[in-house]
Amino acid sequence: MTIVDNKKAFFDYFIEERYEAGMVLEGWEVKSIRAGRVQLKEAYVIVRQGEVFLFGAHISPLPTASTHVSPDPVRTRKLLLKEEEIKRLIGKVERAGYTLVPLNLHYTRGRVKCEVGLAKGKKQHDKRESEKQRDWQREKQTILKQHQR
Repeated sequence: MTIVDNKKAFFDYFIEERYEAGMVLEGWEVKSIRAGRVQLKEAYVIVRQGEVFLFGAHISPLPTASTHVSPDPVRTRKLLLKEEEIKRLIGKVERAGYTLVPLNLHYTRGRVKCEVGLAKGKKQHDKRESEKQRDWQREKQTILKQHQR
């Protein structure tokens, strides 16, 4: 079940591979995510010293859930991946000019997971082309609906 999607990632990047990563979260963060108070628009993923981290994901603290802690809404959160996956990602990011982008947050068996995409950046003309494709698909659907009447 999807909690939040990063729609901007699909507009700015070509997503080539997807990985599901666990997240190291604090209790108040889990409560806020369950309440839907999370945003991935400015978020990105980096690899540092053989570990993967999520930067810039904004989780707004609930006023009731965080009375005894001092919450940091945009703290760096560690992502949990298998060692082979991390090694493969490090190789692609360092050599081939790829970027790691958080695509969405979702639940898997009651746990919050982050889907990370191995992405290549789009140029401006690529973005225009994908927008034309989207417009054409929308127009095609309206034409088909009118034809069926």
